[in-house]
Amino acid sequence: MEAQTALFALATSVLWGLADFGGGLLTRRAPALTVVVVSQSVAAVVLGAIVVATGGWREAGPQLWFAVGAGLVGPVAMLAFYKALALGPMGVVSPLGSVGVAVPVGVGLVLGERPGLLQFAGILVAVAGIVLAGGPQLRGAPVQRQAVLLTLLAAFGFGAVMALISEASTTLTGLFLALFVQRVTNVAAGGAALCVSAGRGAPVLPAKADGGARLILRSLPALAFVGLADVAANGTYSLAAQAGPVTVAAVLASLYPVITALAARGFLAERLRGVQAAGAGLALVGTVLLAAG
Repeated sequence: MEAQTALFALATSVLWGLADFGGGLLTRRAPALTVVVVSQSVAAVVLGAIVVATGGWREAGPQLWFAVGAGLVGPVAMLAFYKALALGPMGVVSPLGSVGVAVPVGVGLVLGERPGLLQFAGILVAVAGIVLAGGPQLRGAPVQRQAVLLTLLAAFGFGAVMALISEASTTLTGLFLALFVQRVTNVAAGGAALCVSAGRGAPVLPAKADGGARLILRSLPALAFVGLADVAANGTYSLAAQAGPVTVAAVLASLYPVITALAARGFLAERLRGVQAAGAGLALVGTVLLAAG
């Protein structure tokens, strides 16, 4: 496996992990759909400027339909995941969401990729670590069937986005355009859902006690970070998938639950449970095996 693949894929996991951490903090005071739409809108504006500056619009072609597909699937997956988290228990839902890595790995196998023995062992160990890093709740409240179905839908969606975006471009300027198209589609789909939600009487702004619309304005830097980190993660993942085996890139890029857990530990002083610490260790071992392969 080329070092480039590992570098870009690990960068993806860091960016996604930090974006999830930031998004999770923002959704404690603002509706999740609003956070998604605003953060992705900021990212779309920045990407639009980059596309114009680099002439990326000249790379337009049929492959952009993959970006449109990723843009449509992404918001659906995210909303399903948030709904599943609301139904809970989170200790089961969160790690289940990471099984979406099976989608890009499966695509890679179908396309003829065959990891070596060491890489295959690394994939198994890393995936186990990813699931455990979410701190799976093995006892306690029963899990609603709806929560499980929504989580699996979200996991499939997250995996599908990884598979689609890796096919959306072959050049760097084309990647900027693909990411721009994906974000515009995200905003269009999320905005439509937001309008429907508002029409049904659901809140689209934070409660007045939390600051209402002013909170969104004050949170613009944080929202921009979340949106741009997510964009950058999609970009580095696409580069990782192009540089080396998708089966390896997808697993390394899916280490983001470990990053989210570590960020919560560092910024919120949340203590890692024993199973999470074990998961982080396994994920590290799996990464070393993948890199050695």
